[in-house]
Amino acid sequence: MPRTYERTHPWLTFHLNLESAPYELWLLLGEARSKCEHLAGAPLEPETAKKLHLLYLAKGIQGTTAIEGNSLSEEQVSQAIQGALKLPPSKEYLKREVENILQACNMLADSVTADKPTPLSVETIRSFNKMVLAGLEVQPEVVPGQIRGHSVGVLGYRGAPAEDCAFLLERLADWLRELDKKAPPAITGTGMAMLRAVMAHLYIAWIHPFGDGNGRTARLLEFAILLQAGVPTPAAHLLSNHYNQTRSDYYRQLAYASQSGGDVMPFLTYAMRGFVDDLRIQIEEVRRQQIDIVWREFIYRFFRDDRSDAKHRCRDLVLALSQKQEPVQIAELTVLSSALANRYAKKTPKTLARDINFLRTKGLIEVVAGRKVRANKALISAFLPRKAPQAKAKRPGPVGAVRPTTAVPPDDSESGAAE
Repeated sequence: MPRTYERTHPWLTFHLNLESAPYELWLLLGEARSKCEHLAGAPLEPETAKKLHLLYLAKGIQGTTAIEGNSLSEEQVSQAIQGALKLPPSKEYLKREVENILQACNMLADSVTADKPTPLSVETIRSFNKMVLAGLEVQPEVVPGQIRGHSVGVLGYRGAPAEDCAFLLERLADWLRELDKKAPPAITGTGMAMLRAVMAHLYIAWIHPFGDGNGRTARLLEFAILLQAGVPTPAAHLLSNHYNQTRSDYYRQLAYASQSGGDVMPFLTYAMRGFVDDLRIQIEEVRRQQIDIVWREFIYRFFRDDRSDAKHRCRDLVLALSQKQEPVQIAELTVLSSALANRYAKKTPKTLARDINFLRTKGLIEVVAGRKVRANKALISAFLPRKAPQAKAKRPGPVGAVRPTTAVPPDDSESGAAE
């Protein structure tokens, strides 16, 4: 006998026809898989890695709760993660929503670290819903972790018939496991996991199997699939952040996927496009961190053979300047840090001028816009292609003229640095 959902929700076919996938989706999957591999193999200092992990954990949690109406900012979510957020009693539930997602994410990360992957089953999906709703006030008919027995809807969309939800959830768990086994050779592993993750999200949204918390459950399931497929933890949070940042498009894509009769390719492309865009930003951030690490090591090695006060002063000057993203006025250099202020406290402007000239002749800093300077980190970008300067970006001085292989530690015969 046909089930009710076959009449009311005919797009719930549990079928993914990759032959109809647009070429853009294939390109995005390839780039996403490549960038995830790069991220997974990127070495960082422990403290730097910790900061990046916290940053994207906060973004992901803030994204998945904000899209459901939670008003906490990313900074407040970060404070909650660190146990430092204080809210009045009337807003404690906002913090609890965040803490629920945090505990679930930590649980999933710990299971992957311990090589005990969470099984993809109806019980797992129900446990996710129970976690995201734990300790929150819900409607009397809602039981966290229990499949609903009543009709639900959101933004004009009606979830699948209540009598079919248990059956559909079982079908979904079975189908997602089958997808992994039947993946085309071109997208096995991480590539197929990305598709499975987004399809899992989409089907939970379509079925709406729970009385509340379906969106958070969908995104947590998505996160779990990505994490267990080897996607680095910071990257596994990116989709939730993308959905929140493009909320109107997110709901529009969800609506089209059902109204079109189950055309999932636009939603998959939308999700992967945002995922790749955010991966590019993440890769760029990691690259900047790695450049900073190499740059600091290079500067310390450059000055290691000369321990005079003058050279230590120059070293500290270029290191302090390296922390700034934008060029700094020459007049402001001596107050970039308290340590630097102490070194120049009893020095004249001529001393600073000689130090700047010394660092410039060695290629460690460059002068821009006449009275501004910046650290010349391009010095260590040995394998980046050289680019022609922009017409309005004139950079006087020995930019790019000195390379790490030719720079040598200064000795007493070098003129420039003051006493």
